[in-house]
Amino acid sequence: KADQSFNINVEALKAAQPRELTASEIDVRLGATWIEPRYIAQFMFNTFQPTYWASRSMSVNYSPYTSEWRIEGKSAVSANDVNACSTYGTSRMNAYKILENTLNLRDVRIYDKIEDADGTERRVLNVKETTLAQQKQQVIKDAFRDWLWKDADRRQTLVAKYNELFNSTRPREYDGSHLTFPGMNPEIELREHQRNAIARILYGGNTLLAHEVGAGKTFTMAAAAMEAKRLGLCRKPMFAVPNHLTEQWASEFLRLYPSANVLVATKKDFEPANRKKFCARIATGDYDAVIIGHSQFERIPVSQERQERLLRSEIEEITEGINQLKRSSGERFSIKSMEKTKKSLEAKLKKLLDSPKDDVVTFEELGVDRLFVDEAHSYKNLYYHTKMQNVAGLSSAEAQKSSDMYMKCRYMDELTGSRGIVFATGTPVSNSMTELYTMQRYLQHDTLERLGLGHFDSWAANFGETVTALELAPEGTGYRARTRFSKFFNLPELMNLFREVADIKTADQLMLPTPEVVYHNEVSQPT
Repeated sequence: KADQSFNINVEALKAAQPRELTASEIDVRLGATWIEPRYIAQFMFNTFQPTYWASRSMSVNYSPYTSEWRIEGKSAVSANDVNACSTYGTSRMNAYKILENTLNLRDVRIYDKIEDADGTERRVLNVKETTLAQQKQQVIKDAFRDWLWKDADRRQTLVAKYNELFNSTRPREYDGSHLTFPGMNPEIELREHQRNAIARILYGGNTLLAHEVGAGKTFTMAAAAMEAKRLGLCRKPMFAVPNHLTEQWASEFLRLYPSANVLVATKKDFEPANRKKFCARIATGDYDAVIIGHSQFERIPVSQERQERLLRSEIEEITEGINQLKRSSGERFSIKSMEKTKKSLEAKLKKLLDSPKDDVVTFEELGVDRLFVDEAHSYKNLYYHTKMQNVAGLSSAEAQKSSDMYMKCRYMDELTGSRGIVFATGTPVSNSMTELYTMQRYLQHDTLERLGLGHFDSWAANFGETVTALELAPEGTGYRARTRFSKFFNLPELMNLFREVADIKTADQLMLPTPEVVYHNEVSQPT
C-alpha cells in the first residue's frame, strides 16, 4: 500500500489466487473431519428433536487419534420417540446409532442371534431390517446436506474454512526451458516435458513422476540428479530400480552423461560376504549416482535407534487411541483391531531389541541425500489402520519392503525438508484408490498431518465414499451386496493437493509416437 511500484506484483498475485469455491461447489458428507463436532450436534438436535431430558445426556465427540466419532447417550431415547425410531431410524436401530455409524463411514447392518441345534449362537444378517435401516441412513445423509447450508452464518463460516484448508494452494507451474545441462551428451535433446519435470525436481519438493510408459523417466531422473549435484543441492543421489534393470540403468545414465562417476550394485555385491564392503564403498566414495536394485536397497537397514524411536512413537499413539475408545465405550471391533495392531508393533519392537546389533553400515551413514525410486508402484502395500469394515479394496496387509521404504522416506524428509525424494511410475494408481493415499503418505506426509488427513479414515471421509451395489456371486448362483470405496467427493481439491508433488503426463498430453515394433534377425519377437 505504501509503495506503488509493487502494484504489478499485487496484480500478479491476485491473478494467481485460486477462485473461491461457493457452497454449491463443495460436497460435504457426514464424517468429514473438517466439520467440527458442535455442528454435528446442532444437526442432531435440530433434526431428531430429542426430549429435554434425553438431550441433557447427549453429546458428539471426535477422537483425532483414531478418527472415531462417538455419540454419547445414543441409547437414552425411548422406543416411543417417533423421529428416532420411525422417521430417521427403525425399531431395531434408532437414528442416533445410525448417525454414529454414518459418521464412522460404516454401512448399517442388523443381525439376529440364532441358536444352532448344538446350542452354539451365531449371528445372521437380517436382510429386511438392514435394508430398512440403510434407507434411513440415506435419509439422514440427505437431511444433513440440506441442513448444513441453510443458515447464512454457518454457510459463510464453513465455506471460508473449506477454502482455507483445501482450496488455498495454487500448484506451481514449472518451466525448464532455461535449464542448461553441462556434461550431457550433445547428441541427446530432452523433450519439453522432461525439462519441466527436472525444473520441478530442482525447485520444488518431493516429486512423483507419473509419466506414461515411454515418456523418458530414466533420462529425466538422471539429468535431475546430475544438475542437483552440480548446483550443490545434493551430494550423493541414490537410485533404487528393479533388480533386472540395474545394468540397463547404468548404461542409459552413461549414455546421457558419458563422464559421470556411477557406482552400480551387482548381485554379487550383496552376497553376505561382500555386502559390508559394498556399503562401505557407497559411504566413503564420492559418486554422481549410486544405482542399486530394489531387493538390495531393502537389505540396507535403517539404524536400530531410528526404528526403535518410530515403533515407540506408533505404540504410544495407538495406546492413547485405545484408552480414548475405552473411556468413551467405543466399538469393540475397533478396540480389538487396534489392540491387535499394538501387539504386532510390540512384537516388532521386542524382536528389534533382542536382535544383535549388526555392524553393517546403516542407511543414514551412507551419506545419501537424494533418493530416486523407479517403478515406485512396487511399494504400494503400505499398512494403514481403518475402522471401515467389509469394504472391498481396503487391505491392511503390510509388506516389509513398503514399511522399510516409508522409514527411509521419513528420514529423507527430516534431512532435506521434504525435498529429497523422487518416485517414478507409469501406474501410480493401478488397482485401488487407496493407492493414491499411499503415494501421498510417502511424499506428502507433513502436508497430510498439517491438514488433519494423516489417518486414512480422515482422508476417506473428506474425499471419498463407500458405495454398496449388487453383483453376481462368484458361484454364479445369485447376487450379493458388495461395498467398495469407489466414489469421490471434491476431486478437484484432492487432485490440487496431489499435484503439489505429482507431475502427471499422459500419452495424449505428450503426443508420443506409437512405438514401432522392430524385429531382429527375423525372429518374431518384438523388442
